[in-house]
Amino acid sequence: MAPTPVLLDCDPGHDDMVAILLAAGSPAIDLLAITTVGGNGPLEQTTRNALLTCTLAGIRDVPVAAGCASPLVGPALSAPEVHGESTMDGSDLGEPDVTPVDAHAVEVMAELLAAATEPVTLVATGPLTNVALLLRRHSRAVAALREVVVMGGSTGAGNYAPLAEFNVMVDPEAAHVLFTSGLPVTMCGLDVTHQALATDAVLAGLSALGTPLARTVVELLGFFADRYLDLWGFPAAPVHDPVAVARVIAPEVVRCVEANVVVELAGTFTRGATVVDRFGVTGRAANAQVALELDAPAFWALVTDAVAALG
Repeated sequence: MAPTPVLLDCDPGHDDMVAILLAAGSPAIDLLAITTVGGNGPLEQTTRNALLTCTLAGIRDVPVAAGCASPLVGPALSAPEVHGESTMDGSDLGEPDVTPVDAHAVEVMAELLAAATEPVTLVATGPLTNVALLLRRHSRAVAALREVVVMGGSTGAGNYAPLAEFNVMVDPEAAHVLFTSGLPVTMCGLDVTHQALATDAVLAGLSALGTPLARTVVELLGFFADRYLDLWGFPAAPVHDPVAVARVIAPEVVRCVEANVVVELAGTFTRGATVVDRFGVTGRAANAQVALELDAPAFWALVTDAVAALG
């Protein structure tokens, strides 16, 4: 089977770093571009971290483009308490030897979609600002999209606000644009990503690869684990973003149900919440596949194989 063409829009971030490695290292994906957005950290830092990831993994043939620094509405948010001041603390990563292309991420995505000879999957693992602008400004190019797979949202509790997951909370208006677009959307939210725990056994498996890249991944996830333990009491770090990539590689690894998803824009206490009607009580038509269950061993096998391939 031919690999799936993928655009990866991200805000690295420890888990975005793993998402990049999974997308670049899997033979099931043809990674067309890596685009960045402000989210886990400022745009300058998330772009630098994407370039560092490409440097560490030897990814030289995939363009990296910086996109939007702030959301459609309101001020930028970030998460230094989770990812550290560099937005990817935990290891000495040196300096990148990859440079970004001299074009805005949205324009790069539009050009690649316009030139596509087969449908393209867009995987978004950060705030959805770039995605929303792509949909608004380039409707002809968007016709080349097969689907959009998102890491974001939740059917219940959030991680940035009581009912709001971070990526959606940063730019709820952008998320609203996507979920009302009519495109096929898969939402890989906290329900499923909290099952992607980088346990001691997982880290041991990565360490056993014995490569510099694997050692760096383990160091970074160790830092991430310490933050999750301190902030939320998690026994291991949930590595959210590569779950969305895994859904593209092996859909059976990430089990979904159809549901209607609405993004709350105005609630005093609920802005940024993804309101998921799992049981059809509103009568609104389903507009998304919502991920609920992860085959964690199969997921981590995909990640480990990708890191080994890039080794």
